[in-house]
Amino acid sequence: MECRTQLLETLRDVGRRDDSRIPLAETALHLAAIDRPEVDLAPYHQHLAEIAMRAAERVTRTDSVDMQVEALRHVLVDYYGYQGDGETYDDPRNASLIDVIDRRRGLPVALGILYVHTARAYDGEICGLSFPSHFLVRLTARGQHVIIDPFGGGRTMIAADLRQRLKQLQGPTAEIKPQDYAAVSNRDILIRLQNNIKSRAISAGDLTRGLEILERMNAIAPNRSELWWETAMLHSRLGNIHTAIATLEACLAAGTIVSGAHEIEELLQRLIERMN
Repeated sequence: MECRTQLLETLRDVGRRDDSRIPLAETALHLAAIDRPEVDLAPYHQHLAEIAMRAAERVTRTDSVDMQVEALRHVLVDYYGYQGDGETYDDPRNASLIDVIDRRRGLPVALGILYVHTARAYDGEICGLSFPSHFLVRLTARGQHVIIDPFGGGRTMIAADLRQRLKQLQGPTAEIKPQDYAAVSNRDILIRLQNNIKSRAISAGDLTRGLEILERMNAIAPNRSELWWETAMLHSRLGNIHTAIATLEACLAAGTIVSGAHEIEELLQRLIERMN
């Protein structure tokens, strides 16, 4: 068990790493543990290790893409029983990897993290996709690509399936765009996971909870200007103008923002003017 301060420092270490060196599932566990400091993470790390072992015993990266998909389904769905939670979709436990492992239920992105973790155990070529509103993963082998729906029991999806899903999510006029197939980074996957918790908290009017989640997001992605901007905005909405200003000033002083600095400077100026 680790205290909140230790866990945040672990997340800040992730924020300093190159994306390829981020342990995806383990970091998701640490993000969940901040809300569950009484939980011993050792059994969960062991569970992830067991998943990796079973996958590596069953398949290799040189096997066909169909064989790899079957192995992922066998390990995660048939053996461990992971599936999407369609009944209580908005339950916050569905975005906490600790609870997902306990319940064997979760959101698409939480389950997707387990698929990525499992495939990478045997050095499989897998990535998350930026498909809107419903997280998907793409597995590649022998020059063939397959898109998998972790929420749907690991079923494969063709273009027609994706088009139908998008129309269900965004309306009958929605069409697939090239960016919907774009691969996303480990950091992007973790941000997407936390966004599920943050957006629900803010929609419910719990801005303090939103700030708690943003603190974690800023720890693992300190160069994302939009996260610092949103942090300052929530502080402002709570009446913490001095904190909002200090947050933006510290962000600019760190010099790590690659893009979006102009928007931060504009917001900082508006907040300063409100104080005068």
